[in-house]
Amino acid sequence: RSSDLVFETEQQLEYLLLASGSEVNLAVEAAKELEQQGKGVRVISMPNWYAFEQQSSEYKESILPSDVTKRIAIEMASPLGWHKYVGIEGKVIGINSFGASAPGD
Repeated sequence: RSSDLVFETEQQLEYLLLASGSEVNLAVEAAKELEQQGKGVRVISMPNWYAFEQQSSEYKESILPSDVTKRIAIEMASPLGWHKYVGIEGKVIGINSFGASAPGD
């Protein structure tokens, strides 16, 4: 599948959190924190950008509504590519360099 809606609060949608793989769990935990603050949040798992791009514009809009500009992508590797989905106002949390988590041998 190209994308899955894995979590959504009942409040008016304000934020989109995008992730893939193990980062989806981090996004869900962050969404739950935002929900407790009264924020409307949707978490989308996007493991296959190519397949997502093959979908209709209506489908893409239903997953990533253009009127929701507060978007954050979480990627524990290179953040390249995510900016297309978070837009100008969005943020990408990722790692731009190797060895940042521990000293080398």
